[in-house]
Amino acid sequence: MRSIGRGETAVRDHMSQPAFRRILLKLSGEALMGKQGFGVDPEVASRIAEEVSEIRSIGLEVAVVVGGGNFIRGVAASAMGIDRVVADNMGMLATVINALALQDALEKKGSHTRVVTAIEMREIAEPFIRRRAIRHLEKKRVVVFAAGTGNPYFSTDTAAALRAMEIKAEVILKATKVDGVYDADPKKFPEAKMFAEITYLEVLSRSLAVMDTTAISLCMDNRMPIIVFNLNVPGNLKRVVLGEKVGSLVAP
Repeated sequence: MRSIGRGETAVRDHMSQPAFRRILLKLSGEALMGKQGFGVDPEVASRIAEEVSEIRSIGLEVAVVVGGGNFIRGVAASAMGIDRVVADNMGMLATVINALALQDALEKKGSHTRVVTAIEMREIAEPFIRRRAIRHLEKKRVVVFAAGTGNPYFSTDTAAALRAMEIKAEVILKATKVDGVYDADPKKFPEAKMFAEITYLEVLSRSLAVMDTTAISLCMDNRMPIIVFNLNVPGNLKRVVLGEKVGSLVAP
């Protein structure tokens, strides 16, 4: 076995240190769906929970905002004739289902968790109280934010931006099915170019599908960086939090 010098050990230890102290991970509902087409795939939830638990174990404070698109999207339901406010309330309840599924998966991996909702449902989750949520993070509990902002007409992207500001996260990690931010849909246009870095204004002016315009504007006004990365590549989440050049950085 090759002996490891003191300097090499120091480099290895440095590389295992997270680049952030507190992060907010934005998961879509579709991320939990896997290949099923609807609902939650327990195997996918377990894999995501394992990666989240791994970064928590290296000292990170982790909050998660989860969407509900694997059950219902408020905008889509509204287009089918349901009142927009009612449809958005249905969508917010769908995020609670996903949050509970993720909580179960996380606790099976040994992570202590709290589901925190913007709509009160005390029998199954805590109501959102900013100072309490921060205290949970300080105690190294994974906090899963559900029910969006609690208001119709606001997406879970906007909820992620808002909660990131409120808990003083250092970065939003936007988990997607592609490697980063492209100048066109890479599934439709194989020649699409991926940006290593891009500004908020470029995202808005090009109408790139990173997060909705309200979320991007909120991040821009508060200088909150966003890293867009591919969650389907095993180990990518850990690489991002260790400071490796993974995905695309959206910043000032």
